[in-house]
Amino acid sequence: MSDLNTTNFTNPSNFILLGIPGLEAAQIWISIPFCAMYSIAVLGNFTILLIVKREPSLHGPMYYFLCMLAVTDLVVSTSTLPKMLSIFWFSSREISFSTCLTQMYFVHSFSGMESGILLAMAFDRYVAICHPLRHSTILTNSVVAKIILAVVLRGAVLALPYPFLARQWPYCRTNIIPHFFCGHIVVVKLACADISISTYYGLFDLFSEIGMDVFFIAVSYTLILRAIFRLPTKDARLKTFGTCISHLCAISALYIPDFFSSLLFRFGHNVPLHFLVLIASVYQLVPPILHPIIYGLRTKEIRGRL
Repeated sequence: MSDLNTTNFTNPSNFILLGIPGLEAAQIWISIPFCAMYSIAVLGNFTILLIVKREPSLHGPMYYFLCMLAVTDLVVSTSTLPKMLSIFWFSSREISFSTCLTQMYFVHSFSGMESGILLAMAFDRYVAICHPLRHSTILTNSVVAKIILAVVLRGAVLALPYPFLARQWPYCRTNIIPHFFCGHIVVVKLACADISISTYYGLFDLFSEIGMDVFFIAVSYTLILRAIFRLPTKDARLKTFGTCISHLCAISALYIPDFFSSLLFRFGHNVPLHFLVLIASVYQLVPPILHPIIYGLRTKEIRGRL
């Protein structure tokens, strides 16, 4: 490994992924729960897609958004976890520069789409609770399609600078990435240049995309809570709020590890590296597992079809 950690090359054709630095001896054991969790995520999200496809009664805005959420979960986890497992099992650590940039783009673009879908689902909950009689006329199939298209385009466009910024820097220190996938900030930290532009753009994307989504989700739930508290009975308030529990759990599963991972990688200079990588793995694995479980258990229509 020492011959790979050299200072005499420029823009290497391959990078070396370490997996979880500092825990190399335990990686084969770590791979067992990771593999099980990834299998559950794939099975659960494909099950959601199959149920919605086969049941005409589920062809509505909420379930279309849920299907899109399942697709983004599958892409984000599949972009990183199979490579992680190949590192753990077969020591297949090499990844080409172009493949690294492609993985970087898919992870960042679909993570942004996932956040946008959660915002769209918050809007669906707002309309369903605050304007129930107009729900079917406001969220028509064409409107839902336009929302999904806007979310996809936003995620795709805002993630586009990441690989271009990473490609332009000279890499003359090392080609060893102390991680299990090619995240933008992890890769550009290897550059022997001033990467301020990459850092500032990463923060801009974090706050303009996820930050704005969180803001508008908070606005939606402020209006939802105001409508709930106007209901005449406690049972009615609890029943109405219960329709939001699944969405609130999905929000927590995505945003909490995402914010911790993004901020710690930029500013957590004294945090152990293996802890940072494990936090990132939580972000990659937990939402894809929890989303189908949450909606499968709490949505009686899906639970009934199961």
